[in-house]
Order: sequence, then structure tokens, then C-alpha cells
Amino acid sequence: MRREIPMFIAFFVGVVCIIQFFIPHKPFGTLVDTFSDWFGILQSVAIWLGALNLLKGSLEKTFAKKTHDRWYGIVVVLSFFLITIIGLFFSGGRGFQLSGTRFDFLYVNIFTPLSSTMFALLAFFVASASYRAFRARSGEATLLLLAAFFVMLGRAPVGDMMTTWVPEGYRLSDVASWIMTYPQVAGQRAIMIGIALGVASASLRLILGLERSYLGGGD
Repeated sequence: MRREIPMFIAFFVGVVCIIQFFIPHKPFGTLVDTFSDWFGILQSVAIWLGALNLLKGSLEKTFAKKTHDRWYGIVVVLSFFLITIIGLFFSGGRGFQLSGTRFDFLYVNIFTPLSSTMFALLAFFVASASYRAFRARSGEATLLLLAAFFVMLGRAPVGDMMTTWVPEGYRLSDVASWIMTYPQVAGQRAIMIGIALGVASASLRLILGLERSYLGGGD
């Protein structure tokens, strides 16, 4: 019963949500609204479970396993307790997110700069991945390389400077705009259609009980 009950709940909720798209009236519309409230409650609980799981893993890494990167675990644990204590007890209670509180000070002056640093570091990984992806090893890779070349040059001022002798409408900036408006949009829509089909198939597997990884265990 520990598996059958969650599978029945997933099946029932999934079927009701599907029917509601076609029959948005009672009782299906009311049930979906109730399910949405429960989704919010479960998300709130899941956030706490995720935070506690992160804390548990960091504590194990720091004190039990004592791995070579345990110092990162120490930073995570100290940061977790620091931001939690200051947010709950030294930032005005429910208004801890308001401007001027100690929690807001930590968020603006520590968390935000660290997030900007992480995004800045991602630029180097993106450049490395682009270098590997743009190698002309096949016809498709060559086409991707040429498209990226024209788009990058067309987006930079030097692109139009190099093609001042070309009639207006055929310069590199115009070519880049054409690539981004037509071929890029077509490819993006194809990817979105594939993602939608994948989400639909994964949802059906969950509703029909074919996918049971959310139940835990090895099955």
C-alpha cells in the first residue's frame, strides 16, 4: 500500500487536470483549484526538505566523511545558520525581506555579488563549449559555425563597418537579423515542440504508473 496509494493519487490528479482542459466546469475546475493549493503547500514543504538535505549532506561531508572538499561544506553550514538565524530573529519577523533589514543587507551585499560572480564564471564554460561545438566536423556543424560567425559579426559594430560597400539590407547586421528571425525561430520552435512532446510522454508515464522513480527505492 505504500506504493499503491501514491500511484493512485498521481493517477487521479493527473486525469483530473487533463479533463479540466476540456471541461473547465464543476467539479473538475474546483478540484484543480484545490490541487493547486495543495501543490503550493507541498512545494513549501519540499523547500524545507531540500534545505535540510543540503545541510545533512554538508555536515556528513565535513565531519563524518572528512573529504578533501570539506571546507566547502563548512562554508555551506555556516552560511545556512547565519542567514536563517538573522532572517528569523534579527530582521523583523515576517518582514525580513523588506529593504533595510539585516537579511536584506546580507542578500544585497553578499548573495547578489556571489551570484553575479557565478554567472560571470559561466561565460568561460560557455566559451569552451562553443569552441567544441563549432568545430566543422560535419555538414551540420559547418552550417552552425557559419551561422554563429555571421550572427556574432552582425551583432558587433565592426560587422557593418566591414560591409559598408554592400547595399543596405544585405549587410552583416541584416544577415544576422534574418538568421535570428527565420532559421533560428524555426529551430527554436522545433525544439519547443520536442520538449512539449517529451513532457507529455513523461507525464503520461507518471500518470499510468510506468515511471515510479518518485516513489523512491530501486524499482
